[in-house]
Amino acid sequence: MSRARRFARFWWDFVVGDDWPAAASVAIALALTAVLTHSGMEAWWLLPLAVTVLLTRSLRCAAQQSPADDPTTGARTDG
Repeated sequence: MSRARRFARFWWDFVVGDDWPAAASVAIALALTAVLTHSGMEAWWLLPLAVTVLLTRSLRCAAQQSPADDPTTGARTDG
């Protein structure tokens, strides 16, 4: 594998990772912020809002996939 290909693959894995919908949503939010700013509107608030919503969604999905703790014993139920 060439160095350029490894470099591109690293950045793809770093930016996109396991959650490509989140990466796509951030790209859309960046593009929308640029369009709104170019049209003369103050859009500084859009990116922090989008990141907050996406992070909340991502954490909820991760919490639903991970095994829950047993509230009676305090032990993990994953083995």
